[in-house]
Amino acid sequence: MSDTLSPLRLYHLDDGKGLQAIITNLGCRIMRLEVGGTDVVQGFDRPEDYLPENHLSDFGAVIGRYANRLAGGRIAIDWDVIQLPQNNGPNCLHGGPRGWQYSVYDVVEATQNRIELALVSPDGDNGFPGTVNVRVVYRLEDNALRIDYHAETDSPTVINMTNHSYFNLSGDLSSPILDHLLTIDADRYSPTNKVAIPLRNHEPVEDTPFDFRKAKTIGRDINNENPQLEIGRGYDHNYVLNHPGLEHPSAILESPTSGIRMEVLTTAPGLQLYTGNYLDGVCGKGGASYPMRSAVCLETQQYPDSPNRSWPESTGRLLPGKPFESTTIFRFSRQ
Repeated sequence: MSDTLSPLRLYHLDDGKGLQAIITNLGCRIMRLEVGGTDVVQGFDRPEDYLPENHLSDFGAVIGRYANRLAGGRIAIDWDVIQLPQNNGPNCLHGGPRGWQYSVYDVVEATQNRIELALVSPDGDNGFPGTVNVRVVYRLEDNALRIDYHAETDSPTVINMTNHSYFNLSGDLSSPILDHLLTIDADRYSPTNKVAIPLRNHEPVEDTPFDFRKAKTIGRDINNENPQLEIGRGYDHNYVLNHPGLEHPSAILESPTSGIRMEVLTTAPGLQLYTGNYLDGVCGKGGASYPMRSAVCLETQQYPDSPNRSWPESTGRLLPGKPFESTTIFRFSRQ
């Protein structure tokens, strides 16, 4: 079902088992995601609220052309160094100041529980080379939201697509998420320099505040004296997933207040943990305020700055004839 707010539209999805979503074609955003009637994602009430002239935000959006940061706003393609917009200090963040989160997607098909959206990102879009054809499919089924990403290019470029939903499972989107229990199946994470670009090597999480291999509250170690936590005012780091794939969860998030549990399964090699450290009280749905650390993002991804690195499991490259494919599933249950 859709509501037309030309050219912006709303699409209501329902799996028939208690999971519902509202999607807008502006930025391919998830505006609401209800688990048994409890909305678990921050955002705004109307599609037009997400327009850049109203709010500069990533709430619920599909991010591209390259999610996360590219060092110095530069990439090298076939030995040519390309300068991109620098919208995060010296870096290019989330595709630049007008990334895909502000693009209006075409709706290819919409049914009760599934929607397919498409976007053509032209050569030179935010400085990125190559024309890229994008497909995103949202599907609700058996209390799970599945997201399938597909991208093709006509010339060499870079790609990193993720969904940037801000989760709060408590039933109160304004409340802190520090009591949420989090598990991440990762033995290593990516420490960063002072401008949030990963250092040369991934490091073990063992004996650090970044160890979520066993469930612990997000708030347990977030205020520890640690240079990495100081850089991002909390967690804002990539995790090197031990077992990417759709057989076992790579992360689990639970609210002791609502009893809602969310499992994250993904084919992506990495996951960015961001604990809403720069939320500043923006006015959201129903006039609710979203203060610092009132949401957590679990962004499945290629590693930050991958095109400028030699990490074999995450190149961030997109070549003609070699489509980008990635799938992430958010699976819900309630105690």
